[in-house]
Amino acid sequence: MQDGANIVVVSGLFIGLAYGAIGLLIGFCLLSGLRGWWASGDSRLIRTYALALGTAIAAAQLLAASGMVDLGRSIYLQSSFSAPLMLFGGALFGYGMALANGCGSRALVLLGRGNLRSLVVVLVLGIAAQMTLKGLIAPARVAALQWTQVSPSVISLPALLSKFGLSETFARMLAASAISGALIIFAFVHAPFHRSNGQIAAGVAVGLLVSAGWFCTGYLGADDFNPAPVTSLTFIAPIADSVQYIMLSTGLTLNFGITMVAGVVAGSLVTALATGRFHLEGFSSPRHMLRSVGGAALMGAGGAMAYGCSIGQGLTGVSTLALASFVAVAGILLGSALGLRGMLRVQPLVQAQDARSGPVS
Repeated sequence: MQDGANIVVVSGLFIGLAYGAIGLLIGFCLLSGLRGWWASGDSRLIRTYALALGTAIAAAQLLAASGMVDLGRSIYLQSSFSAPLMLFGGALFGYGMALANGCGSRALVLLGRGNLRSLVVVLVLGIAAQMTLKGLIAPARVAALQWTQVSPSVISLPALLSKFGLSETFARMLAASAISGALIIFAFVHAPFHRSNGQIAAGVAVGLLVSAGWFCTGYLGADDFNPAPVTSLTFIAPIADSVQYIMLSTGLTLNFGITMVAGVVAGSLVTALATGRFHLEGFSSPRHMLRSVGGAALMGAGGAMAYGCSIGQGLTGVSTLALASFVAVAGILLGSALGLRGMLRVQPLVQAQDARSGPVS
């Protein structure tokens, strides 16, 4: 590999290690945050997520405004996209997340802790995502994309504001300041959150990890002769690529996503061993396994359609202020709401199991 590619690959590993440790110690997860907020009124985890998003938006837009990173080279700011497909894919992912009781990133974290249920979730998610991106389901996805995609004149919130006569830089900073400010205020307006120093630190750290991914792939790893994708924390395609790399490594090369996935598992494992949290867990029943497999399949297929997950779109995508990312996140929230509160609510398997083991994947 050349120097730029080496930097990208190594940075993915270290960012993954940090995310894995934080995810295990704090339980960082959109689904857990929504469940705690809606079911018991404990909104600390969702406010941690909001703080992470606010931090990610502010840092990413500063990098873009300074010219250090061209976010337009990411998959989120494409000139055309299908809003119906992204909304539908996001909804599939959100409902699958409720079925599997955690997203792909949470499954990787729990896998490092010894949760064997998560191993099944990760493998099925990766296979389903690969089938949707390049395999049996890909022709249907591509056909739906071609039938419903549009090429709007604006593809981001700053570009939309620029239509009102604002300069590009001012529009970018206005949008970033307004959204990140509102998210940070939402996080800190809750008194119990003020006393949760660990949650505050985790929110800021995850947001900075998103911007670190942008910086490493878009600036440190920039190479005109060997251009690499500009990306950051995301887990659907990277898990699919990791599963394929494990099977066919001689025909593939390491990339940021693959080493990040490995780093998340390793970071969680090291942290679990250091804190005495490592212990093996399995499924409680065949029904439990079927539900996790079904949820993983929905997350893999839906995340591939939506170009990301609750982290890949919910944090990384939205940090670019891409309009398509807001559509995908709306779908994820819709699917999560259906799984947690709606008519299609996923019923808990065994309360005692949930209380003993926490969120399972």
